[in-house]
Amino acid sequence: MSREQCKKSLLVTFATFLPHPGPQVAPKTNAVLSAKKILAESVVCDLYEIRGNFFPEPRSDSDYESAAAMNEKKDMKDKKDPSAKFCDNCSALGGSANAPKLSACSRCALVLYCSRACQRAHWKGNHRKYCVPKADQVPQHQNPAPPCKDSASTVATAEGECSICLESLTDASVTTLQCSHTLHVTCMAELRKFKVKQVCPLCRAPLPPGPEKLFEEGIRRYMVVHRLVQRGEATWSVLPARAQRDLDEAFIEWRAAAEQGHADAQYNLGSFSLTGGILAQDNKEAARWLTKAADQGHAEAQHYLGLLFKSGRGVTQSDKEAARWYKKAADQGVAEAQNNLGGLFLEGIGVVQSYKEAAKLFKKAADQGHAEAQYSLGTRFLHGEGVAQSYVEAVRWYSRGAEQGNADAQCNLGIMFKNGWGVKQSDEEAYRWWKKAADQGDADGQNNLGNLFQEGSGVEQCYKEAAFWYKKAASQGNTKAHYNMGLLFSRGDGVPQSYSEAARWFRAAAERLGHVDAQRNLGIFYKNGLGLPYNYKEAAVWYRKAAQQGDTKAQLDLGLLYKNSCGVEQSDMEAYRWWKKAADQGDADAKRYIRHLRIHGRGIIEGTISMTDW
Repeated sequence: MSREQCKKSLLVTFATFLPHPGPQVAPKTNAVLSAKKILAESVVCDLYEIRGNFFPEPRSDSDYESAAAMNEKKDMKDKKDPSAKFCDNCSALGGSANAPKLSACSRCALVLYCSRACQRAHWKGNHRKYCVPKADQVPQHQNPAPPCKDSASTVATAEGECSICLESLTDASVTTLQCSHTLHVTCMAELRKFKVKQVCPLCRAPLPPGPEKLFEEGIRRYMVVHRLVQRGEATWSVLPARAQRDLDEAFIEWRAAAEQGHADAQYNLGSFSLTGGILAQDNKEAARWLTKAADQGHAEAQHYLGLLFKSGRGVTQSDKEAARWYKKAADQGVAEAQNNLGGLFLEGIGVVQSYKEAAKLFKKAADQGHAEAQYSLGTRFLHGEGVAQSYVEAVRWYSRGAEQGNADAQCNLGIMFKNGWGVKQSDEEAYRWWKKAADQGDADGQNNLGNLFQEGSGVEQCYKEAAFWYKKAASQGNTKAHYNMGLLFSRGDGVPQSYSEAARWFRAAAERLGHVDAQRNLGIFYKNGLGLPYNYKEAAVWYRKAAQQGDTKAQLDLGLLYKNSCGVEQSDMEAYRWWKKAADQGDADAKRYIRHLRIHGRGIIEGTISMTDW
């Protein structure tokens, strides 16, 4: 009789003898004994179904009663000691007088016997049919099968039903067992709560350990290696053989846990795949695992996934998707995500630009001690973007970020002290904060430090020290530092005087970085032959570049080139146009030239310049 038949018969029998309302009581007849038989048979069927066997022949009433008593006794023992073991043939408790020692089947090692007689009886009772040799058994988690790309805890793409709840596999997160059968993650979790043999409901293959146990074991192994590296006894690239085995086992266990839907294990695999070093760097694999963890609400995974979408690593680049995942992580209080999302609102990338929303997010991250967010919030107060403009508040937030070592905050705090904005003016304090920023490699801090040494403000004047810091900043592409080095060489301050070297530094600032003063100085050098050959045509080119950026001196000199036909075709009209631009900015020489042009100019249309101009 099958298990289902047992249960159906039991229900029918009990339904027949249910008491009716009133004083009547169901008589005790042989049917009650029949119900007890069926109940015992159901229990025995359950026991043998788990062991992969069944009764080869019908049993008598005494057999049913003894089997029921035997299983009742076994249940009582299990409640006291869940780890107790029993003979698979006679159910004798291991360690008792009847079964002092239990031995496993030598072929499959899955069943236990108290004696050779029980082993022979069980073998003849169809264990022969279900005995699987060790070599053919499904491997345990120490040597898991290669992970299936669609197997872990995401919305399933597999078709069919979960064999536990009989619901569609596409309706919830699923996990694929090592035997290749796919079940709902929640169903697997519920199955593990019952004190039954942990096997696949379909093929009876042993289940791997639960995800939480696998994850914790992986953490234990990983931390052993981590402490070894921290003590300086090994490096991640060169580990002792035993440590390398522990590390490999840790990732095997994390992978097994991740495939069963463990979010922390999925995050670990994703983050290690993203950074490389311990695992092979693989952006697509990182995106796959991080997506699985993020879909389960893992905050750090959501933040990392936002980073991937922002940079386009392992996924199609999408600022909107980056903002969406940053938002999910930010809502869970991840300070880094709040800062990054604030940056998107500040620039209007992937979201509608909003200084107010940016400042709000920077404030949330800054309150958690995020140094970069503190710097960004200080800058919002400095410029009054999204908040009321306040030098005092800017200094307060710059100070918090600077104390945590943020170089940008240190540099801007130095500027506040240099200009006396929100604090008492102090060149000494400006030097102190710029020095901290410069020592961290901040190019603006290095250039500003060079300015102090060049001027002798807050420190003893020293052109050599100024040149030292300018070169450091210039090596990082700082425009002002290139220009400042050109000035030192043109004057011979702290370095040998050399117009050719000065021209080289000015050209670097002018060509690559568009520095307006450097462009004008190159025009002067070409016009006067300083370190460069005389060339009015080149002078006009560089004057025009600087003039187009609004430099009044370049506008004035370019007008003179047009007036005197030097490197360009003579044109009083062009001369007037450039002088007019400079005069509109208040340049006195430009106004004087325009008055002179009104009297002596050629090619000026009557009425272009009125008698009252300038």
